[in-house]
Amino acid sequence: MGRSRRFGREEPGDAGADRGAPADPESVARTIVLTKLAARARSRRELADALDQRQVPPEVAQRVLDRFGEVGLVDDAAFAKSWVESRQASRGLSRRALTVELRRKGIEAEALADSLAGIDDEAEYAAARRLVDKKAVSTRHRPPDARWRQLVGLLARRGYSSALSIRVVADALSAERSADGFADDVADKSADEGTDAHGSTPSVRRF
Repeated sequence: MGRSRRFGREEPGDAGADRGAPADPESVARTIVLTKLAARARSRRELADALDQRQVPPEVAQRVLDRFGEVGLVDDAAFAKSWVESRQASRGLSRRALTVELRRKGIEAEALADSLAGIDDEAEYAAARRLVDKKAVSTRHRPPDARWRQLVGLLARRGYSSALSIRVVADALSAERSADGFADDVADKSADEGTDAHGSTPSVRRF
């Protein structure tokens, strides 16, 4: 029969050996929180879950997290804003996708709304357009229908609505066709100017 989990870490030794005083729960909790925060910013719920997994008593976890909050090391409002900026910059996530992520991290409604306040319809369109423009370069070889589905699917996976995804992809591909047509016109004009009426390249006068 296996031994039950105990709070803190057991040191190796004989079963009857004196293991000394048990670890102080608050010291253990502080160490866990500091270790987590050293890796990256965390929401209060994330830290609470980490303490629960290490069997820190709930009342101890609350006291420790309250103290970290008092000194500004645990701040869900600041965390949410930082998370939104990072995730939109790195992955181009939509407001809807960011909302889902923040709710899973225990961010309450007011802090969540404040963190998303800077993402209006125009900003969301711009973020989606950047994703499509970047991906479109590597999909030019694909059949038009397959390419359309791939680009719309890209935005859907980032949480964008179907209506916005279709509009962004349509705009991006239309701009691409216009740019291609302009390039073709320039090439044709250059070719025409390089030949005379008989189709031969005029000689260059030497002085």
